[in-house]
Amino acid sequence: MMDLKDKIRSIENYPQEGVIFRDITTLLKDAEGMKAAIDEMTAKLDGVEFDMVLGPESRGFIFGMPVAYNLGKGFVPVRKKGKLPAEVISKEYALEYGTATIEMHKDALQPGQKVVIVDDLMATGGTAKAIIEMVEEMGAEVAALVFLIELDFLEGRKVLPGYRIESVIHY
Repeated sequence: MMDLKDKIRSIENYPQEGVIFRDITTLLKDAEGMKAAIDEMTAKLDGVEFDMVLGPESRGFIFGMPVAYNLGKGFVPVRKKGKLPAEVISKEYALEYGTATIEMHKDALQPGQKVVIVDDLMATGGTAKAIIEMVEEMGAEVAALVFLIELDFLEGRKVLPGYRIESVIHY
């Protein structure tokens, strides 16, 4: 089995001093590595019943689309504020350096639908929590969250109690 960590470049002191940035572009350009990552993320959903995959901009698109395709599910993009053309639901959330707002079309989900959130990385869990709040406000349910990478030391799971969280790589 391939060690996907070997395919991810670590860049010290980016974007600021003391941070180690996990750069997935080196994984993405490696055909075998990219396929293995998507296959492993897809496998994490074995036995999970759900209707739709959600992926936040932009790396959630990269991994969420092929996972949705592999499992025969639809895909809902979660975008940065002002990027979607129809009526939206919005959620502001905290970042280490301020706030951000994400949006989803109001008609993207129906009450009772079950969704899976797919993204490249979970750090503090803020983005995932904001998406969960939008999903639940729409009357849908989060069946699981799947990440390629989880930064365990930032304890993102603590802000997402009670949710099924699957990660392929842990730092």
